[in-house]
Amino acid sequence: MKYAYYPGCSLHATAAEFDTSTKAVCSKLGVELQEIPDWNCCGASSAHNTSHFLASAIPGRNLILAEKLGLDVASPCAACYQRLKVADHQMKHDDQLRQKMTEITGHNYQGKSQVKNVVDVIVENFDLNKVTKSLNKLKVVCYYGCLMVRPGKLTGIDNPENPQTMDQILEKLGAEVIQWPYKAECCGGSLPIYDADVSIKLVWDILRVARDSGAQAIVTACPLCMSNLDMRQAAVEKKYGEKFNLPVLYFTELVGLALGVPPQGLGLTDKHFVEPMDCLRSQKVV
Repeated sequence: MKYAYYPGCSLHATAAEFDTSTKAVCSKLGVELQEIPDWNCCGASSAHNTSHFLASAIPGRNLILAEKLGLDVASPCAACYQRLKVADHQMKHDDQLRQKMTEITGHNYQGKSQVKNVVDVIVENFDLNKVTKSLNKLKVVCYYGCLMVRPGKLTGIDNPENPQTMDQILEKLGAEVIQWPYKAECCGGSLPIYDADVSIKLVWDILRVARDSGAQAIVTACPLCMSNLDMRQAAVEKKYGEKFNLPVLYFTELVGLALGVPPQGLGLTDKHFVEPMDCLRSQKVV
């Protein structure tokens, strides 16, 4: 299976380990990722606060490039995924917008390329016969956040309030997936730019509930959620006087381990603020 790969800005910068682990997992599963040539930023999270047209046109251009390739789109970043899904919907249903995009790009958008989150791409193409390593009852909570699941009518998620896609495949790989009430709560997104105190409180709530649920690690598929939960743990610990030391892992990193990819080939050894290797070694996952 082949997809038009849209990494977005984060995966070429702060979320390099998500890019690395996504490509490693897809390679193991026989999924070919062809990066969309000359792709541009999806506009999150400022374009839709500035201009209704730009909010659709900026991600819409990427969809047009993918449609020219004749491929469905695989998007790892939850924010990019949400902006691409919204743009696809709007260009399909807004004749005036679609006509303007045709005038600008010279391509009449047909909406033939489906936009898929990388989690769904992996789930749809997963082969249990390729698993070489059990996750050995590693206790995790799956954190989906906001943008991967909402709005439900566009994302097509199984349940916007209690999604299960990551849960189910990690259970098959041997993890102990703990059900918890914060899996689709907001981490604050880019709020730290405007109000760090509110953002720190949101992150503290998520970390606290995850820890109290018995989790040894949090699993996510969103670069912004990863940044807030991983990078801001030190700030949370300082403000609230609690020590969490709770690793935050990309979904693709754990799947990659189960498929036999070494930790260094997934970004696990040098890309995290909260060091995950001690936790993984203690459960004999690595």
